[in-house]
Amino acid sequence: MRHSILAMTLSVSAMLTGCATTQDEGVDGTASASAAAVLLAADGSSRGEAKVTEASDGLHIMVDARGLTPGMHAVHIHGTGSCTPPDFTSAGGHWNPGNRQHGRDNPAGMHMGDMPNMIAGADGSGQMEYVIPGARLNNGAMPMLDADGAAIVIHAQADDNKSDPAGNAGGRVACGVISGG
Repeated sequence: MRHSILAMTLSVSAMLTGCATTQDEGVDGTASASAAAVLLAADGSSRGEAKVTEASDGLHIMVDARGLTPGMHAVHIHGTGSCTPPDFTSAGGHWNPGNRQHGRDNPAGMHMGDMPNMIAGADGSGQMEYVIPGARLNNGAMPMLDADGAAIVIHAQADDNKSDPAGNAGGRVACGVISGG
């Protein structure tokens, strides 16, 4: 009896180990690249984290932000991996390898770095998940992590999803350099 319980325990343990997700496993279950960013305010205080995971359908962006003014905030991928305070303009414009105009509602848009707005609750925290279709982290014709890298930026206001070049989203209140991959 004791031997069969031990065998069953080892068998269940082996099955559970086989089901575990590894850090290098993408959201679609295949091995893939991932990257992350620590979001900081101009004073260096933490504003959260972002994670980027490459999958067969594109880049999955997950943002977990805190310390924001309650309300709607634009979140974009910017084309340069630099976050120099106080205004974070070192991150450059939106990631736009296809040389398109800005905004999901712009008939001539959109930048690859254009993403939906994020709502920060009364406590200043907000979460967002978005897939950039067809995008790749560091391979393909237009990788996000090219020679000068990329950054994720949270803006003070909402993106109007049509005005070029940045959707009237206001100042940059948090920035994180995307690294890894």
